[in-house]
Amino acid sequence: MADTWLIVGLGNPGPRYELTRHNVGQLVVDELAARRGETFRAHKANARVVETWLQPGGAKLVLAKPNTFMNVSGGPVAGLARFYGVDPERVIVVHDEIDIPFDAIKLKAGGGHGGHNGVRDVAKALDSTAFSRVRVGIGRPTGRQEPADWVLEPFGASERKNLPILLADAADAVEQLVGEGLLAAQQKHHAPRV
Repeated sequence: MADTWLIVGLGNPGPRYELTRHNVGQLVVDELAARRGETFRAHKANARVVETWLQPGGAKLVLAKPNTFMNVSGGPVAGLARFYGVDPERVIVVHDEIDIPFDAIKLKAGGGHGGHNGVRDVAKALDSTAFSRVRVGIGRPTGRQEPADWVLEPFGASERKNLPILLADAADAVEQLVGEGLLAAQQKHHAPRV
């Protein structure tokens, strides 16, 4: 189906990880579902999905959250892509990005995984790097904290105040990427905030 998009929020399963930095991709997909009044249901590809539309009569959106841990997200993503007949170019992966400051979003299509194990596994399972990424900035830890520990912690108090805005902006970026294309979405979301 040429006008179907698979939008995957990466993260880890279970309440322990739900509101951690590593799960910001799933929080963005939750925002997209909430905007449409939809709830996730189990899918045989070991994921939870919502089937909806960008707008009535527009592109079909399959919003997905793998039930696997971040580093083995590829199997569910590839299974969903096969099930819905979606080419890698119509897959959007939403994920946390430690090398982007908190409250910033960057979009790209193709390219490397940048050390992100979830993105690496998706690329391997799809046998392609042609999918788009909405990279949601979580920033780096201060001091000597290990990045691996940092991403598994809940957002700090000041971050939590701004988190709804960040999630809304990232959801807007996904919608614009589907509706208007990568360049238009980049031009809007890569600009400095005023």
